[in-house]
Amino acid sequence: MGRTVGAVGSDPWIGLASACWAANAALGASVGAGLVHTGRFRWIHHALYVTTTTTTVLATVLAVGSSSASRRAAARALAPALLPLAALPHIGTPAQGHPRRHALAALSAAPFYATALFRARARRVR
Repeated sequence: MGRTVGAVGSDPWIGLASACWAANAALGASVGAGLVHTGRFRWIHHALYVTTTTTTVLATVLAVGSSSASRRAAARALAPALLPLAALPHIGTPAQGHPRRHALAALSAAPFYATALFRARARRVR
């Protein structure tokens, strides 16, 4: 049989939350660099933000309650990503004249997603 998404100690919710964040960051960076023009479809970036935040909360809550030490460690690593996500609507957007501040806040979540992915996949040696 093949491996499932949750095999080898990984957490599919942490992977999904990380993928949502990466997709949203890529879209935002592409728009900011002028490579993509969303025009009337700016709502896609907002929908990805809501999806990213929701999956990050869900991944954190599910991993905290896990019996797996690696999943609990991943939850501890992922939880701080919620701070910049919560701050984003309040710090200004590129349309409001704050592109650098918005990008830096969004990118500040990257280390938390990366660490959570690493910890979720780590095998614990006893």
